[in-house]
Formats: sequence, structure tokens, C-alpha cells
Amino acid sequence: MFDFVQKHRFILQIFLGLIAITFATWGIESYTRYAGGRDTVASVNGSDISQREFSEQLRQQQEQLRRMFGGRLDPAVLDTPEARRAVLDQMIAQRLVAIEAAKRNLFMSREAVIEAITQAPEFQENGKFSPALYSAYLAQRGTTDQRNVQQLQAELPLLRFVSSIGETAIVSRAVAGRLATLEAQQREVSEARIRTQQFAAQVKVDEAQIKQYYEQNAAEFRTPERVRAEYVVLSADALARQEPPTEEEIKKAYEARASAFRVEEQRRASHILVKTKEEADKIVAEVKANPNRFTDLAKKQSQDTGSAEKGGDLGWFGRGMMVKPFEDAVFEMKQGEIRVAQSEFGFHVIRLTGIQEGKQRPLEEVRKELTAELARQKGQKKYSESAEAFSNTVYEQSESLKPAADKFKLQIQTTGWVAKTGGQELGALDNAKLLAALFSSDAIANKRNTDAVEVAPNTLVAARVVEHQPAAQRKFEDVKNDIAETLRGREAFKLAEQEGTATLEKLRKGEDVQLAWSAPKLVSRRDAQGFPADLVRRVVAADVSKLPTYIGAPVEGAGYLLMRITKVVEGKPAADEKQNEQRVAGMLGVAEYEAYVASLKGRADISINAANLEKK
Repeated sequence: MFDFVQKHRFILQIFLGLIAITFATWGIESYTRYAGGRDTVASVNGSDISQREFSEQLRQQQEQLRRMFGGRLDPAVLDTPEARRAVLDQMIAQRLVAIEAAKRNLFMSREAVIEAITQAPEFQENGKFSPALYSAYLAQRGTTDQRNVQQLQAELPLLRFVSSIGETAIVSRAVAGRLATLEAQQREVSEARIRTQQFAAQVKVDEAQIKQYYEQNAAEFRTPERVRAEYVVLSADALARQEPPTEEEIKKAYEARASAFRVEEQRRASHILVKTKEEADKIVAEVKANPNRFTDLAKKQSQDTGSAEKGGDLGWFGRGMMVKPFEDAVFEMKQGEIRVAQSEFGFHVIRLTGIQEGKQRPLEEVRKELTAELARQKGQKKYSESAEAFSNTVYEQSESLKPAADKFKLQIQTTGWVAKTGGQELGALDNAKLLAALFSSDAIANKRNTDAVEVAPNTLVAARVVEHQPAAQRKFEDVKNDIAETLRGREAFKLAEQEGTATLEKLRKGEDVQLAWSAPKLVSRRDAQGFPADLVRRVVAADVSKLPTYIGAPVEGAGYLLMRITKVVEGKPAADEKQNEQRVAGMLGVAEYEAYVASLKGRADISINAANLEKK
């Protein structure tokens, strides 16, 4: 499975950038079920895109543009109707592909995923699966083993499906060579920005305009129903921290698992694989005459293309990792010895290059991973014993969370204002079932605890409303300053765009224009130098028959971007033709993917809730 990802990494990177897979968060089932609801922004073949999903995707897009402008740009100015619709179109494409993948019943069993994880190179240490490396990987991503396995069960079949779409493209060697040359071509680019802020002082907005905007966009100024809440979290991790393993427990576990901490003998060898005994004997004679020739002979003559590129080196390995005749020979050899062994693959000319004796890893070396594993086990055991009692306590003593917090040594935490529709950072409350319970009539009217809700594996949360605000229309006096700022921003942007367009025409006519040009950068299809993809496409497509040449583009809300191309550096494609063909296949695969999405849209039942698409 992981071999599949490695072999198709370049193509998959392109597709992942296009479809921004969200299976990891929601799972396949959430793409295929129809939930319905007032917070739906769009429905795609009966599958809803909620305001919460849409808001998160929009926030990520805004953050990307904000970084482009060095963090000096308020993301709010990018929240325009056009930008919101573009993000929604992207999400619709994602959803269509996900639904098609689900229809094909793509599935990978839990056992297959676990087997793949234990064999993944990144989790190997001394030729064996390392629980410590895997635990560090999970901790770095803030997830658990169970959630990681579930995520891979959803992601990997989808990767195969997406890849299969792009792999229908056929690439000729001549086309690959030409496109690789174009892809490597660089263009020297400087930029100048005409910013919206420059024109803010010129814009005047009167009371009548502000009032008109307020009346025409009343829905924009409604505050949603919201609450402030307190909550407690019972989790295996929290319980594990309450009672860390004792030294006696650690030593006892180490002794009981001594065999697991045994590092078996490892050997390192290089080989040259040939078809006949005569070829092998000839190579042995050449190597004995000149030992330094082994690497060169491996690259030229070995039938094992994978190791041939590395001079025949196979790296470190233990028993049970190679075919038996080869392994038996290697583990009988002395350092530096040359020997021939025969297997079902042919004749191996083997050179032993390293020996690591087997050893027992001492307690201090494994203490950290062993302590973490024992803590997890104790936490999970304690959680299993406490979960039902916790649920009963918050239910039976529903007037307060304090009894449950005291009984299980938990901290009562508080939130800011939480909207019923979500759309903000919710932390432990980020769960649809828990939010529904928190906004129930009983929780609001009587300030009773919610039931304990499992928001993640081995994690229960109970919450209680502290303060409630019903949905309401904000008064004109409270928002008129914000409206005035929005209107001034829009008018200032129009002035910046007009100034930018006029400046571009002057530059193209050869007139002298005073601008603060940035230091030049070499931009190519391979290296965007931080520019968005649409601008890079315009740079590489510009007519450079006469230099310098100029292009320009409005950046919604931010102003107008001018780009000056002063030099073209012809590219040198990679010498590896196979690599060039792979890269071109990736580009053509993207075109195949886009065509596939277009065909899905043509057949799909897509409805958009315009009111929910508007800024709230």
C-alpha cells in the first residue's frame, strides 16, 4: 500500500492540491449521507456542504492570500461574493469525486492498514517496527492509533481512485521532452503593488449609502443564536496523566517484554544479480582483481534495477527479510568476503559490507517509549472503568458539572460565545451531537448538563449552558461604522484597480512610470516563488518576444499587482527521460481530472442556498 503511494507520489501531490481531500476529517459516510438542514450552503446529489465546512475552507483560502501579502492584509477584505463562490465551486468538485469513490465501494480492511503501517519504512528501526517512532508520529499530528487507521482506511482507496483517473493520459517521449523543457524555463520577474489603502483617504461615504446597504443586506447583520458554556472532558489521555507508571511497574514491564527489546543481528550487503553462473564467476574474478569496480559493475550489469542505482547496496537487514538462499549465504560470510549464491531470481554476486551484532536494548534506552505505552494502557483501563460512572454522574446531578469534575479530578473549562451553526474554533465541543444537545430547549431553559457525548475515541465530554442569546438583528447604530469601512474599502479597491490598469497601459507604451519594483525572482512552472498558480500561469504564458514585458491583475480587496518580466532563461529538463515522462504524465493527468470533474458536474443534481452563501 505504501509502495503505491511512493511510486505515484508526484501525480498524487498534484491531485491532492486540486481536491484538498477532507476524508480525514469527515469520513466517506459523511459524503454520501443526506442530512439536510438550515445551515446547508449547497447540496450535491443529496450530500450537503454545511456552513461550517464552507467557512473553514474559506478561512484557509484567505490565510493563503494573507501570507502572500506578508501578513499585512486583513482577511476580511477577501471575503467577497466572487471569492465565496469560487471556494464553493471547488468544494462541489471535491464532493462529486468523493461521492463517485464511495459508489465504487472502495475499501481497505483495518487489518490491511495495520499490516501496512507495521511495514512502512518510516516506522522501522533496526529492521523492525518501532512503536516509539509510530507513537511520535501520532503525537506530532495530535491523533490516536484508532483515528489514524480509520483515516488511512478512507484516504488510501481514494488516492488509488484519483490516481486511476489521471493515469489514463498517454505521453509520447517527444511531447514529454518538449513540455519538460518548457516546464524548466525560468522568467525573471519583479513586482510592484498598488494597494487599496493608498486610496482610502479619497473615498467619502455618506449616511444614505450606509443606510441603504444595511437595509439591502439585513441578513448579514443578524447575530445567530449562541451560548457561553462550561464543560468537562473525560479522556484516557487525561486519566493517564493523573497516575503515571511507577518505577516498579516500568521495570516489571521491561523484564516481561525483554524479547521485544532484543535487537537481532543485522548485516549489510551489496549484490550484483545476473542470469548465469558464468556471468557471476566472471564478475567475481573482476572484483577480486580490482575490488573498487564492484559499484560500477553493479550499476552496469545488475538485473536488480532498484539496488543497481545504488551500486548494489541493499542496506541493513535481519533474518527473514531476504530470500532464503541469499540470506543463508550472507549470514555465513565474513566482513568484506565475496560469494556467489543462487536463488529463484538468478545468481547473486554478494559482497558483505557490514555486521551489527545482536544486542539487548537497555532499560534507559527504551524507558520513554515503555513509559508512554504503560501510561496509555493504564489510561485506557481507567477510562473503561470510569466512562459509565462519569455519564451517570453528569446525568443524575444535572444542575452542575462540579460533582463529576471533583469525582474524576477533572478541570471545568469555559468557552466564549459559541454559535449554533458552528463556524469557529470549538475545541472539545467540535461535535455535531454535543452542539445539538447544548442548544436543546432543556439545556438552555433549565441550564442542565448535557449527556456525556463521545466526541472522539476514549473521550467523553459533558457541557452546560452558562448564558444564552437568541438570534437577533443588530441595530443600525451598532454596525454603521463597520458598513462604512466596508464601503470605503470597496471604493478604494476600485480606484486601485483603475490606477493599476492605467499604469499597466503606460508601461506597455514605454512611458516612464515611477514604481517601487521588488528584487527580481526567477519564476517557473516548477518554482512559483510564492506566487499563486493563476499568476504563474499568466507569467509563463506572457509574450516575451520583446522585453521587458508587463502583466497585471487585480487582487480582490488588496489592490492591483503589476509584474515586470525582464529576462527568459531557457530551462534544462532533467536528464532522466523517465522522470520527465512522469512529470508530464502528472500535468496531463490534471487535465484528465478536470475533464472528469466537468463531466460529473454536467450530470449532477446541484443546488446552492444563495442566502447561506452570503457573508454572515
